[in-house]
Amino acid sequence: MTDHVQPSRPGSDGTATAAGDGESVYRPHHYTARRPPEAGGEPAGTLTLPAVQSVLDGLPGSVTFLLPVFDADGEVTDFHIAAASPDALDIGARRGKELIGLSVAGTYPTVVGSPLWEGYLGALKTGVRWEGEPFEYEEVLAGIPRLSRFAVRASASLGGLVVSWVRLDSGEREQRRLAVMQRLGGMGWADWDLVRNTITWSDETYTIFDRDRAAGPMTLEELTAYVLPEDLPELSAAVERLLGSCRPVDHTFRLTTAGGEVRHMRVVAEAESDVHGHPVEVHGFFQDLTATKRAQAQLLESQQAALAHRSQLTAERDVAERLQHALLPLTHQSLTLAGLTVDVAYHPLQEGLNVGGDWYSAIKLPDGSALLVIGDVAGHGLDAVATMAQLRFTAKGMAITGMPLPAILTRLNTLLLHTAERSFSTATMIMAHYDPATSKLTWVQAGHPPPLLLRRGGAEYLTPPAGILLGAVPAPRYEAASMHLRPGDQLLLYTDGLIEKPREDLDTSLARLAGAAVRSAADRGGLDGILNALVDPVTRRDDVCALHVSLRSPAAPGPAVSASAVS
Repeated sequence: MTDHVQPSRPGSDGTATAAGDGESVYRPHHYTARRPPEAGGEPAGTLTLPAVQSVLDGLPGSVTFLLPVFDADGEVTDFHIAAASPDALDIGARRGKELIGLSVAGTYPTVVGSPLWEGYLGALKTGVRWEGEPFEYEEVLAGIPRLSRFAVRASASLGGLVVSWVRLDSGEREQRRLAVMQRLGGMGWADWDLVRNTITWSDETYTIFDRDRAAGPMTLEELTAYVLPEDLPELSAAVERLLGSCRPVDHTFRLTTAGGEVRHMRVVAEAESDVHGHPVEVHGFFQDLTATKRAQAQLLESQQAALAHRSQLTAERDVAERLQHALLPLTHQSLTLAGLTVDVAYHPLQEGLNVGGDWYSAIKLPDGSALLVIGDVAGHGLDAVATMAQLRFTAKGMAITGMPLPAILTRLNTLLLHTAERSFSTATMIMAHYDPATSKLTWVQAGHPPPLLLRRGGAEYLTPPAGILLGAVPAPRYEAASMHLRPGDQLLLYTDGLIEKPREDLDTSLARLAGAAVRSAADRGGLDGILNALVDPVTRRDDVCALHVSLRSPAAPGPAVSASAVS
């Protein structure tokens, strides 16, 4: 008895329902095929979709089972994929059971009305197996058109169609993929049949060797004629190992192309042997490494240049450090200077190869007064240290002659603008003159952070007199300001490295310094207390230089060491 399924028609819920006495129902994931009932009894057999799927699970290739969908007039309007073999694959890369439930007309709209569609309808109507001519099918997926070539067979069974698809262009696709991979990797394959003495090259191999395809592949003798003489012995030894003992080779060499270009090549090959162990075929590939070798050579050259530059910078730093240490002698004890107690601190930045231009001076002048100076030259390295030395000693010399402080800054500005051997540079600076007879402090500034005065447990910044940084403009105006120090007062001069902090504005930085200074004064921590609170050796990005000046109270003990100057 032949299995039979009645045609299905659309039901009210959108599924296909049976028409006639037999039973055939299509719903997503639900289908029952029955043989026609025998007279006076129940159906003789039942075939369900799981059973159909079980059959397809054991079939090779791309096979699907389609159920027709009819309209009210009994015309087929669509097919649904009810079961699929594991290897079933559509042009959208859906595979196996991912296809189940898809509408043929909805998923592949260009099929409707095509010879393929007519073949489906004919096979369903007549029951005669249909085999179509190979055809091309294009589908647009993610905006990209894809064209494939197929051969299709369709056979009516169980009220539906068993359809097999055979993709005919898979080999062509693999060839295209292989060609793209060879081109992108600069590789080309080669085969050598030792029995017939024939050599086959891929198209990319001709490109690698810059060889006309009409000339055919190179023989081994031809190849050796192009190899650089110094590379030939090792290449010959590798070929002997390959042909003599069938040992694989992976070897690099250089050759000169027909156009005269020297190229770096890599050959990877293995031999197939007969039952006696004699090689009969060689398979391998050539790879053009010229671009890689050139990049490696350029990288090596850059590394060598960087090492040479670093050595030069290291030597420059060593010289700058020696000069800096000679110019800025440090004392580890407090100094007495014109009745003032002076503490100095200098912490150069140890990161990188640069040495900064921060400096200070604290000297006793011929009339018994004191000169206090702190400054910061922009930049780093030998130029900054040399500029610092010029400014420091010139300022000291002019101050000893009794020149007014504003005039000294004016001349230093001129010096910085007209020093021919220097590159463009600027500097900030504070100069202060202290007269012990009157306790009067007179000071000038050139774009430098303001001094901090600590008095009676509080802190305030002195209002800066007019003055722009040195080396900025030809005719700046510098003015002096004055105040009287009182017993117990402390005055802090510093460079910006003490207060700078990443992503912090200047007002916040100054407030942070004032708070640390007040706490240090209360704890009698002095300059060390301030530095410990503010200087982070990990995060700081500049040199730190500071002068801490205090006028002792009458009852306060004197410093441990008495000295005339730090200069």
